[in-house]
Amino acid sequence: MKNVGEVRAAPQGVPQEDSATGERSTRNRVARSILDHGPSTVADLAGRLGLTQAAVRRHLDALVGDDVVEAREQRVYGARTRGRPAKVFVLTDCGRDAFDQSYDKLAADALRWIARTAGGGAVGEAAVAAFARDRIETLAESYRAAIEAAPPEKRTEALARALTADGYAATARSAPGRQRGEQLCQHHCPVAHVAEQYPQLCEAETEIFSRLLGTHVQRLATIAHGDGVCTTYIPNAPDGSDAHAAPDPDGPRQPPDPPGRTAPRTPPRTERHPSASTAGRNPA
Repeated sequence: MKNVGEVRAAPQGVPQEDSATGERSTRNRVARSILDHGPSTVADLAGRLGLTQAAVRRHLDALVGDDVVEAREQRVYGARTRGRPAKVFVLTDCGRDAFDQSYDKLAADALRWIARTAGGGAVGEAAVAAFARDRIETLAESYRAAIEAAPPEKRTEALARALTADGYAATARSAPGRQRGEQLCQHHCPVAHVAEQYPQLCEAETEIFSRLLGTHVQRLATIAHGDGVCTTYIPNAPDGSDAHAAPDPDGPRQPPDPPGRTAPRTPPRTERHPSASTAGRNPA
């Protein structure tokens, strides 16, 4: 499970780092107990975890503030007794997402089934690629209007904002060095573990970037391949013309190294369509 919540000031005499670690650990235990046992009262949690009720309340207040748990009135079955029902605490959707899920395995199993059912081999790989293209086409529909509304020089930024809204934590920046272009960096990939097994997901994504931006693009690195950041190089179109049309007067140059890259790169190969042929694969 991810650590949930932040820590307040350390008690006097306790090192800040040790106190923070202990607070996070106990807070995670509280959330885990609710996950394992369902809606729980303060008394339930205190008894299971060996904590005072005051300590449990303090951790629950922090978890509620972080949208990890929420308080509800306890359901009463049968005749109700006097007084208000006890308050119980349950995990929110955000809280459940903080724990390990099996979505990656489910997605990989589904793609494996598609490949096998289609006949395996090249036919199976083509079926997975068709699925990947259909998936990214659906996602791209929500990006297209924002990108087309932006001026040409701002379209990479518009794409980065759209990707960020979908959980990719994307940024756009000028390409370093003498390169005339931009780098689209995705600092998070929600499907990275599945893309390790099925690079067709990265390839389809790169193809749609090319179509949305109206130029060829080159994938330099992917998280699925072990790089720190998914990085796509987007060359500027000289004088507003097609980016394929005008050669660099100084001759071809190797695209810049992406941020977070961990492996050396081999010299670039001659490619008919860089956006398709290098997608999902690190040139290293």
